[in-house]
Amino acid sequence: MGLFLVLMIVFRSSFADWNTVPSGSMQPTIVEGDRILVNKLAYDLKIPLTHTSVYDFAEPQRGDIVIFDSHVLDMKLVKRLIGLPGDVVALRDNRLIVNGVEAQYSNVEHLADGIVAQETFGGVSHRIKLAPSGISRYSSYGPVTVPDGQYLMLGDNRDNSEDSRFIGFVPRAEIVGRTERVVLSFNYDNYYLPRKDRFFHTL
Repeated sequence: MGLFLVLMIVFRSSFADWNTVPSGSMQPTIVEGDRILVNKLAYDLKIPLTHTSVYDFAEPQRGDIVIFDSHVLDMKLVKRLIGLPGDVVALRDNRLIVNGVEAQYSNVEHLADGIVAQETFGGVSHRIKLAPSGISRYSSYGPVTVPDGQYLMLGDNRDNSEDSRFIGFVPRAEIVGRTERVVLSFNYDNYYLPRKDRFFHTL
């Protein structure tokens, strides 16, 4: 039994894990109650229970949904990687601009609790959510230049996310892994009933 627990800890620390998402900062891509699969070998192999990398497999890419241990907030966060080292990133009225090129927006939907649109930049496309008015005090930011060895993260729920606009850039060493799939999901607003349509849902 003791060996099994040790092996489980090592596996979850260095290979793969699952995390519950408690907030709506990544809506509409990830919703509260989703349990996401974290691939901890997406970028590197770390010594168990540490942030020390012993082998690099790949570098994080723009558009990845990454999990990182924020030193600033002392907690694990899930955000989308927007800015790579050397990029100049800005938001102007919730329109993303990277290296002087503005993202494209389509399939805009006006819902009761906000605006949902498809954001496309550099061949990467995903949905974002904005405040009902489309503009808030968080919708303009920068321009900022991403330093070497660090990354700029934003939540898909742009007007309701504590991301690099608040905590600053994310060092490479804080990145734990990447997620591409929901494993399970439970509806917090409906007696924690399972959302079967989100089981094994691809992000």
